[in-house]
Amino acid sequence: MSKIAKSLIALAIVGLLTACAATDRYGAAGDVHNLMIAIRNDDHATFDALVDRRALEGRLQAEMLSRDRAAHMSTGLTLLGAWLSGPASRLAGDVLVQPAVFRDVAAFYGYSANTPIPNRLSLAAALSTLPDGRVCATSRRQGPCLLTFANEDGVWRMVDFNADASLSGLRHR
Repeated sequence: MSKIAKSLIALAIVGLLTACAATDRYGAAGDVHNLMIAIRNDDHATFDALVDRRALEGRLQAEMLSRDRAAHMSTGLTLLGAWLSGPASRLAGDVLVQPAVFRDVAAFYGYSANTPIPNRLSLAAALSTLPDGRVCATSRRQGPCLLTFANEDGVWRMVDFNADASLSGLRHR
């Protein structure tokens, strides 16, 4: 096979992979758009349908355990923290995984109740495809992922969030 043919095949493969990533971002953008509307309108039913609460509570629990380890607590306190992390993460999830909380974070990034929500095409361009097929939303180009979405049975649901990046600005107001 000639060098040109190999180059064309490689280019075609890259093009197909890019098209798949763009398709994922465009597909996700519709559900992200709907989530943004649910947050703005305080629509709990739609919000709950587009959020994987169990995954988010797992993220909160992992964060709690990580902070416990980083604090170098005694073995007894570490075990107590691990034991309490499940119920505490569910309680935190009940309090934090609500449209009003995400509305406050959105307001920090410039999305007030009066700000038009970007259309699906604009959102698709702003989403990044991750190596595992999930997509993430950032506050700026090349910034850290703030919210991560996964395709769960044809619905793109929020499955992860970067609490430090998402909430750091709120802490410094």
